[in-house]
Amino acid sequence: MPAYWRQGCWPWAIPGCTKNLKHTRHHWKRKWRRCRMTSIRLGGTIGIIGGGQLGKMLAQSALRMGYRVAILDPSEDAPARSTCHTFIHAAFSDFDALKQLCEQSDVVTYEFENIDAHILRTLVNDYHVPQGAETVLTLQNRDLEKTAIRNSGADVVPYEKLAGKAQLEQFIESHQLPVIVKTSTGGYDGKGQVLIETEAELDTLDIPFDEAEWVVEKYLQLEREVSLTVARSTSGQVVYFPLQENLHKDQILYRTIAPARVDYMEEAKTAVDKIMAAMHFVGVFTVECFIDQEGKLYVNEIAPRPHNSAHHTIESCSISQFDAHILAILDHPMPEVHQHQPAVMMNLLGDDLDRLEEKLFTEPDWRVHVYGKTGRKPARKMGHVTVLTDDLDTTLDQLEQKFIKGVEV
Repeated sequence: MPAYWRQGCWPWAIPGCTKNLKHTRHHWKRKWRRCRMTSIRLGGTIGIIGGGQLGKMLAQSALRMGYRVAILDPSEDAPARSTCHTFIHAAFSDFDALKQLCEQSDVVTYEFENIDAHILRTLVNDYHVPQGAETVLTLQNRDLEKTAIRNSGADVVPYEKLAGKAQLEQFIESHQLPVIVKTSTGGYDGKGQVLIETEAELDTLDIPFDEAEWVVEKYLQLEREVSLTVARSTSGQVVYFPLQENLHKDQILYRTIAPARVDYMEEAKTAVDKIMAAMHFVGVFTVECFIDQEGKLYVNEIAPRPHNSAHHTIESCSISQFDAHILAILDHPMPEVHQHQPAVMMNLLGDDLDRLEEKLFTEPDWRVHVYGKTGRKPARKMGHVTVLTDDLDTTLDQLEQKFIKGVEV
């Protein structure tokens, strides 16, 4: 018996669909698309919104498993273009192009989550997008995200939505300097953020409150930054990757150590479990956390897709985050995650690649990933290097000499 019949997807099983034949066909077609996920076979098509490095690595996992890949991206030379069967060159706001991607796909996922709310809700309504719309739309807005995390019961850094400078001054009076002001939407890798450490900086501050929404949060003195990557399937199976210890340089992730050198796995899992109970997640997502100097763990933000800090899993774990994501959205069983060996992952930014290009393949222990981006900019993520090691201290010393250049370990 076909999956769509078993699940009540015939026209006469849809309330209100017998009014006219055209209406019936439309509703049957929409519901059949959502139901057919249970019978996707090898050779079926996975559509990916976004063709950057994450889309490329997702596509590589899907191709290895025997699926076809269709990708939409606004960059004609997107890294993932070389790893797909169908490439749609269009903006993320191009509704017709997104519909075209969905029409050609059995299941749709994304590596780029800042999709227009109206468009995303329409796609979720009409096509099979297991991650849904509501969680990603919540996470697009820092105020909504932090409120949702707090409401789940997980700890967040003290914060407040800002309407103007007077409210900022009131927040500083209550929580003291330093504070960090962030745009509610659109910021990443340190963009749209202003750190205020002194009264003098506050006096000269010029934030365009009338041009965007902003939040302010207490800027913590950190002991460590960590992240936990998790995969959840459509039927609810959950697997956890090792807790990752992260170092940022100029607010961009520069290095990850896995497993983390601090024993906070249970605290992080507890926070993640609270968040999963309160919000809908399917596929891979990463919860980034702060540990302050008093040893308290706070949830900072959530990425509802594969994450830079878990790139090491390609070599270091029994399953990569990209494999886990494909299995999860297809609702295939996921194996328990085992880490073969501790790992250090270094981001290759544009200036790093300029310095190290001739040396990348002279180090036999370096697992090198270059994404294939054509525009090399100093702070742009161009690739990453993973090193597996049983001697973490020695490896970090060697990387400091050859790679890190100016970042404390």
